[in-house]
Amino acid sequence: MLDPSSSEEESDGIVEEESREVMAPHARPSSPSPSAASEHEKEDVEKLQREEEERKKKLQLYVFVMRCIAYPFNAKQPTDMARRQLKITKQQLQTTKDRFESFLKGDTQIVADEAFINAVQSYFEVFLKSDRVAKMVQTGGLSALDCREVFKRHIEKRVRSLPEIDGLSKETVLSSWMAKFDTIYRGDEDPRKAQQRMTASAASELILSKDQLYEMFQMILGIKKFEHQLLYQACQLDNLDEQAAQIRRELDGRLQMADQIAGKFPKFVSKEMEAMYIEELKSSVNQLMANLESMPVSKGGEFKLQKLKRGHNTSIIDMGQEDENQLSKSDVVLSFTLEVRTVLAFRQCSLALCSRPGFTYYVVLRPTPNSPKQAELHKMTVTKACPDQDLKIKLAVRMDKPQNMKACGYLWAVGKNVWKRWKKRFFVLVQVSQYTFAVCSYREKKSEPQELLQLDGYTVDYTDPQPGLDGGRAFFNAVKEGDTVIFASDDEQDRILWVQAMYRATGQSHKPVPPTQVQKLNSKGGAAAQMDAPISQFYADRAQKHGMDEFISAIPCSFDHASFFEMVHRLTFDHSLNDNFACLGWFSPGQLFVLDEYCARNGVRGCHRHLCYLGDLLERADAGHMIDPTLLHYSFAFCASHVHGNRPDGLGTVTVEEKERFEEIKERLRVLLENQITNFRYCFPFGRPEGALKATLSLLERVLMKDIVTPVPQEDVKAVIRKCLEQAAQINYQRITDYARVEGDLHSNLATPAKKLEHVIRLAELVIEVLHQNQDHHAEAFAWWSDLMVEHAENFLSLYGVDMDAALEIQSPESWDSFPLFQLLNDFLRTDYHLCNGKFHKHLQDLYAPLVVRYVDLMESSIAQSIHRGFERESWEPVNNLPNVNLPNVNLQIPKVPNLPVPVAGLSVNLPQMPSFSTPSWMAAIYDSDNGSGTSEDLFWKLDALQTFIRDLHWPEEEFAKHLDNRMKLMSSDMIETSVKRTRAAFESKLAKSSRSTDFRIPLSLCTMFNVMVDAKDQSAKLCAMEMGQEKQYHSQIDDLIEESVKDMISLLVAKFVVILESVLAKISRYDEGTLFSSFLSFTVKAASKYVDVPKPGMDVADGYVTFVRHSQDILRDKVNEEVYIERLFDQWYTATMNLLATWLTERMDQQLHVYQLKILIRIVKKKYRDFRLQGVLDSTLNSKAYDTVRNRLTLEEATASVREGGMQGISMKDSDEEDEEDD
Repeated sequence: MLDPSSSEEESDGIVEEESREVMAPHARPSSPSPSAASEHEKEDVEKLQREEEERKKKLQLYVFVMRCIAYPFNAKQPTDMARRQLKITKQQLQTTKDRFESFLKGDTQIVADEAFINAVQSYFEVFLKSDRVAKMVQTGGLSALDCREVFKRHIEKRVRSLPEIDGLSKETVLSSWMAKFDTIYRGDEDPRKAQQRMTASAASELILSKDQLYEMFQMILGIKKFEHQLLYQACQLDNLDEQAAQIRRELDGRLQMADQIAGKFPKFVSKEMEAMYIEELKSSVNQLMANLESMPVSKGGEFKLQKLKRGHNTSIIDMGQEDENQLSKSDVVLSFTLEVRTVLAFRQCSLALCSRPGFTYYVVLRPTPNSPKQAELHKMTVTKACPDQDLKIKLAVRMDKPQNMKACGYLWAVGKNVWKRWKKRFFVLVQVSQYTFAVCSYREKKSEPQELLQLDGYTVDYTDPQPGLDGGRAFFNAVKEGDTVIFASDDEQDRILWVQAMYRATGQSHKPVPPTQVQKLNSKGGAAAQMDAPISQFYADRAQKHGMDEFISAIPCSFDHASFFEMVHRLTFDHSLNDNFACLGWFSPGQLFVLDEYCARNGVRGCHRHLCYLGDLLERADAGHMIDPTLLHYSFAFCASHVHGNRPDGLGTVTVEEKERFEEIKERLRVLLENQITNFRYCFPFGRPEGALKATLSLLERVLMKDIVTPVPQEDVKAVIRKCLEQAAQINYQRITDYARVEGDLHSNLATPAKKLEHVIRLAELVIEVLHQNQDHHAEAFAWWSDLMVEHAENFLSLYGVDMDAALEIQSPESWDSFPLFQLLNDFLRTDYHLCNGKFHKHLQDLYAPLVVRYVDLMESSIAQSIHRGFERESWEPVNNLPNVNLPNVNLQIPKVPNLPVPVAGLSVNLPQMPSFSTPSWMAAIYDSDNGSGTSEDLFWKLDALQTFIRDLHWPEEEFAKHLDNRMKLMSSDMIETSVKRTRAAFESKLAKSSRSTDFRIPLSLCTMFNVMVDAKDQSAKLCAMEMGQEKQYHSQIDDLIEESVKDMISLLVAKFVVILESVLAKISRYDEGTLFSSFLSFTVKAASKYVDVPKPGMDVADGYVTFVRHSQDILRDKVNEEVYIERLFDQWYTATMNLLATWLTERMDQQLHVYQLKILIRIVKKKYRDFRLQGVLDSTLNSKAYDTVRNRLTLEEATASVREGGMQGISMKDSDEEDEEDD
C-alpha cells in the first residue's frame, strides 16, 4: 500500500516499471521468413489485444466492485450462514493416515481397549484408505468434520452392540471414544493452537473488513496493488460527500435510461411485458433511492455509511478500523507502582512555623515512567499567610514502567478522526496483545484513555514540518489508506524513540530513516512546488497520467452489467472453490455481500444471477467437484418460479433468453442428477456431504415437474430412480470387480477351481461390504424409495450370482470347500429384513441344498463304516494313554468338515482365513481328561463336528432347517446306539476270557468301555436332545439303552468278582470237618510242627484275595470317569460277595469251621468291610443282614476255636491298631 506522503516521481517509477513489464512482449522476435514472422507477429498482436481488453474489463469491473465495498447501502454481510469447514489437503490426509497407523502399531501413548482398536482399524481400512476419500480430497470436498462424523456413525452401532456395564452408560463410552479419536487425529499438535487457528478462520469467515474485501477481489480479478492504490485514491472512496454524489449520479442515470429505453427492449416471451419492464426498472431505482434516504446523515451534510462491523464500542472513533479485533477503552489497562520518599526538607523553621493551625502546604507531582529516578527539588505550594513562599522539598519519585507500556511522553498530534485539534497531549504506546498495539492519549487524574488509535495497518515515518501547525519541533506521521495522523515532539531524540517504538509495533516492512541521514537527491533547484490545488485533484491527475481516468469517469449505467456480473461471478466462484475451505459451492459471507450489493446497485436481474450460478455449479459438478445440491435446488426453484410466472413478489418480466437458457440448464441439471443418483456411492461417498443425497432426490422430483405447481406423478419419479439404481448396480459391481481384479481370473481357462473359488469368496466380502455401506450411509436418503433400494441390492447380488454360479460349476463334486461361501453370504442375508429369503437368497439355498444333503449322506455312510471297522480292530486302549495314536483308518474317502481340526494329538491343521467355523467347546478337553477309546472319540467328534457345521449354516428356510436338525439327531441316536451295543458286547467278551482266580486284574480296556458309556451318555444329551415330544423320545430311548448296558456291564463284572470269591472259598472248603483231606492235613501239620515251624496254611489265599480286591478298587476308581457307576458297582460287589459268604457259612451251620478256614474268612471279611467303607459304600449297605450273619458266625467260631485251640495267633474279628499297622 503506497504511502500518500511519497512523491509522485516514486509512484511514476513504479508504474513505468510495470508498464515496461507489460509491453515487453511487443519486441519483435527474429524470424528467418518474413511471411512466417508476419503471421507470428499478427498472432502475438491479437493475443496481446485480447489480454489488454480483458485487463481493461477487469479494471472497470474492479472500480464497480470497489464502490460496492466502500459504500454499501443495500446489502449486509450475512451472519446466519452455515460455517464453512477447512478442507483437508492430500498432505493432511497422508498425515492423518500416518497418525492412525502409528496408533494401530502401538507407537502412541493413547490407552485403548480392544473394541476401540478394532473400530479404529475398521475405520482406517474402510474410510481413510478408500479411493473415494482420496477423490473427495482431490476435489476439495473433504473436511475434518466429515472425518469425525463418519467415525462417529461408524462406532455408534459398535457401541450399541457392546454388553451393558454397571455404572457405565453407552453415551459415556461414545464420548470417550470420540475424545480418543480427536487425540489421534490431532497428533502432537497443541490443541490451543488448533483452537486459535479455528477461531481466526471462523472470524474471517463470518465478517470481513473492507481492507480484506479489497484484497480478496484484487486476487479474484487479478488487480495489482499499485493499480488498487491509484483507483482508490482517485475515486475518493474515503470522501463521504463524493460517495453520496456518486450514488445520486448513478441513480439519475438509471432513471434516464428507463425513460429512453423505448424501442430497445429485450425480447420478452410476451409483448405485454414491455410496459412491465419499464415499471420494473423504475421500481428498482426507487427502492435504491429509498435505501439511500434511510442511511443516517452526520452533521454538516456528510454521508455516513453503515458499518460492516456490528457490536463495536461506538464511543471510540475507530479511524476506519474494521478488523475483527477492534479495541475499546476497557481493553487498555495500565497498572503502576508509585514510590515517593522524602530526602530533605529546607528551612525547617519555616516548616515548623507553617505547621501551626491556619497554615497549609503541599506539592504537586506529575511522575511518568520516564521521570528521573534520583531525588529532585520540588517547589511546594503554601498559603498566602505563610511567611516563606519559596519553600522546596527534595523527593525521590519512582514509577515502575508496566510491561505492556512500550513508550510514553508528551507529543503534539492532529488527525482526521482522532485528536482533531493540534494540541499537546500525554501519549502512551500500549501493547494489548502480541499483534495489537494502540496509541492512547490521557488526561490528568484519568485512568482510561481519552482517545486511542489502533496501529493495525498503519505505517510510521519521519516527515517535514507541516505549515500552519504551531508547536512541536520534530515531526513524524502514521499513515493508513485514507487516513494520516501527524505527531510532533519537542526533542529530536524523543522523535527517534517514538518512531522506533511505533515501527516495532506496526510490523511494517519499510524501516524509517531519520532525515538527518538522508541525502536530498531530488533537489531540482529552488523550493519545492507549492500544492495549492486540492489533494483530490492531485490524485485524479496522477490517475489520468497512468491511464486510469477512463475507468473512474465511466458511467455505470452505460455498461452491460449482466456480462460483467457473469464474469465476476465466475471468477469469484473459482476463487471460492480454490480457497482453504470445503465450500461445496457456497460463497463466503463477504463474497455474497459484494455480489448482492453489485446486483442491487447495477440492476442485475435475479433470474440472470441464478442462471449464472446454476451454470457455474453445473460446470464444476460435471468436472467432478462436490457441489451441495441445496444450492442447486434454491437457484433452480427461483428460476422456475420466475420463468413460470409464480414468483412470490408477483408476476415479473421473462425474456426469451432467460426461458431458453433455463430450459437448457434444466435438461443439464436432470442429466446431472440422474448421473449422481446412478453413482451415489462415488458422488456422495460415506453419506457426505450430510443430507446431500436426500436433497438430490428431492431436487430430481422438482426438476421432473413440468411447471411450478403441477406435481409429477410418483410413478414417473419412481421409474427414473429405478432406472438409475439399475445402472448403479452394474457400475458398483463393475468397480468392485475391477478393485478385486477377479474379472480376468473368473473367465480365464487357466485359473484353477480352487483359485476361482478363492476369488469368489473375496468378491463376496466386497459385495457384503458395499451393501453394508449402502445401508449405513445411504438408506436414510432412500427412505421414501426403500423398495427401490431392495431391488437395487437384488440386482447387485444377481450380478454377483453369475460369477458365483460360474465358479461353483467347475468345483469337484467331492470338494466341500465352497461351504464357507454359503455361510458368509447366508449370515449376511438372513440378518437383513429385506433380503432374507429374497430372490438371490432363495437361489443360494437352491444351489446349496443338494450339496448339504449329499454331504450329510456321505458323512453318515462314512461314520457308520468307521464305527463298524473301528470296533472290529479296537484295542480299547484309552486315547490319552497312547503316545502317538492314529484314529482308525478307514479305506474310504471321508468328507472333510470345513475348518474343523481333526482331534489327533500333535496334528497341525492349517485353517483358511475366512470364514471361520466355530470349534466344539468340548474339543479342548478331549486330549486331557477323557479315557474313551479311539473309535468312540472319533465317533463323538465327527457327530459333534457335523452338527456344528449344520448349525453354523443357519439354514434360513425353516422346513429344510428342521429336516436337517431332525436328521442329525436321528443319525446321532443311531450311531450312539450302535456304539453302545458294540461296547457292551466287547465288554462281555473281554470279561469272559479273563482269569477266575485272585490273579485277575481289571484291564484298562474294561475301564475304557465304562468311559465309552460315560461319554455316550454325555454326548447323547447334546447330540440327541430335541425340543419336540417325539424327538425327546429318541433321546430317552438312548438313555435307557445306555443305562441298561451299564447295568449289564456292572452285573457281569460283579458276577466275575463272585466267581473269584467262589474259587477262594472252594480252596478252603477242603478243610471242611469230616473230609478225608481235612483229617490228613491236620495230622500232618501237628506232626511236623514238633520239629519245624510250619507256616500258617491258607493266609496267602486271604492275602491274595485282599490284594485283588484293593487293586480292582483302585483301578476302577482311577480310570472310570463316572462316580455314580463306581458307587453302584461297589455296592453290588460288596452285597453279592457278602451274600456268597453268608450262604457258604449257612451251608456249614452244623459243622465247626476249621481254624484255618476261620482265619482266612475273618481276614477276608474284615478287610472287605474296611476297604469298601473307605471307598464310600454307605453304612446301610455295609451293615446288611448278610454281614451280620457272617460276623456273628465268625465271632462264635472264634470263641470256640480260642477255647479248643488255645488261641487264634492274633487273628480276631475285633478291630485293633496292631492289625491296622500290619495291614499297612
